[in-house]
Amino acid sequence: MLTIDTHCHASPTWFEPVELLLFQMDHNDVDKAVLIQHRGQYDNRYLLECVKSFPGRFVAVGMLDTTLPDAPDTLSRWATEGIQGVRFNPMERSPGNDPLAIWRRASELGLVASCLGTAEEYASEGFRSLIEELPNLRVIVEHLGYVGRDDEPPYRIYKKILALALYPNTYMKVPGLGEIMSRPLPARDPTFDVNNVPPVIDMAIEAFGAGRLMLGTDYPPCSNREGYANVIRFVREYMTRRSAAEQESIFGGSAAALFSFGDG
Repeated sequence: MLTIDTHCHASPTWFEPVELLLFQMDHNDVDKAVLIQHRGQYDNRYLLECVKSFPGRFVAVGMLDTTLPDAPDTLSRWATEGIQGVRFNPMERSPGNDPLAIWRRASELGLVASCLGTAEEYASEGFRSLIEELPNLRVIVEHLGYVGRDDEPPYRIYKKILALALYPNTYMKVPGLGEIMSRPLPARDPTFDVNNVPPVIDMAIEAFGAGRLMLGTDYPPCSNREGYANVIRFVREYMTRRSAAEQESIFGGSAAALFSFGDG
C-alpha cells in the first residue's frame, strides 16, 4: 500500500536534516513525504534542495512573510522554483485593500494551502468564509484540527471544524495517536490501546470521507510523543477497522491526488 506522510519537517538549523527523515521512512515503509516548512522560516531553499536531491520522494510546502506588500509576488517566485504548497495561519491576511490577496495568489498558482492554527481559528467564521470565497483553493486543516487530548463529547468546537467538509476544497490531516491520547504513565507495551481511541478520527472520516483525509505524522516533533515508528504502527493498526479502500486513501491516495511527486 502506497504510504505518503504529508507532514514532515526538515532543516539544517532546526529539527533535523532530511537524511534522518529518510532513514525513518525507509525503516517504516513510508514511500514519500511532504516537507512542511517550520514556523518562522521564510527561506525555502533547503526544502527545494531536498526535493531535487531525492527525486520522487518529496514535495515542498513553503512559507513566506505575508505582512510584506510584495508577498504575492514572492509566492509566485517560490512557486516557479518548485514549491507545491504554502503554509498559512487561518487568520492570516494581506495588508492593503484586499485582505485575501495572498490566498488568492495561492489559488491562482494552483498551490495547496496547508493551514496551521488553533481549534478556535479553524472553527471561526473568518476561516469558513475564506474557504467559501476561494472554492478553487485546496485547503488542508493540519493536526486533525488540533482536537486535543482533553477534548470530550460533545466535541462542540471540533464539530464546527468538521462542518468545513461541506466545502469540497477542504482536506484534513490525520496525526499520530499521541496527539489525541495521553501518554500512559507508567509506560506500558503497547503504548496505546487502539480499542480506546477517542472517536475523533472516525468522526473525520464520516465528515470528509477518506478521500479527503491524509496521514500527517509531524516528524520530528512526534519523537517527543510516541516516536515516528509508533505513529505509523498505531495508525496502521487503528485503521484496520476501516475498509481497504479507505485505508488506501488515507495512507497515500489522497496525498497523491493533491501533490505531484514525479516518477522519481
